[in-house]
Amino acid sequence: MKSSLPDCVTRIPINFANGVREHVRLGPKIYETVKGKLSLGARIVQRGGVKKIFKQLFMVSEREKLLKASQCHLSTTAGPIAGLLFISTEKVAFCSDRSLTFSSPNGGIIRTPYKVVIPIKKIKRVEESENVDKPKQKYIEIVTVDHFDFWFMGFVNYEKAFKFLQQAMSISNQ
Repeated sequence: MKSSLPDCVTRIPINFANGVREHVRLGPKIYETVKGKLSLGARIVQRGGVKKIFKQLFMVSEREKLLKASQCHLSTTAGPIAGLLFISTEKVAFCSDRSLTFSSPNGGIIRTPYKVVIPIKKIKRVEESENVDKPKQKYIEIVTVDHFDFWFMGFVNYEKAFKFLQQAMSISNQ
């Protein structure tokens, strides 16, 4: 049976569409979230791609390879923080889309991105989870050997992010 869509239009997979909806839903306002994503896309292009951004933001060894970068939110006690999750052969790293503002001891204002770095060798386990009431809301929990846990949510493509986390874990165990 032939599709009723014109040749120039492609179908968006349902999982991807749900991921985009979930990612946007976690933002404060749809307008601000879309504006932030466009700004993030422009920064990625200006800086030469996600690999260059990863190398600029985090110390990267020569043998380390970036496997995947995913837009998501990190759950914090202050609420979800939007950013990029970088999955490499040696670490899982997160950097917020927007800088956080702090007061400095001398009364000035300091703006810095929210960053998290978890060495792969320090990860005890990676767990999949979903909201029982809303199964489309999926989470990834990373538990470290020193009993810290990090919750990531609102992935545009949850399945790919989880697959690459599993891949990074298996590479480090070799």
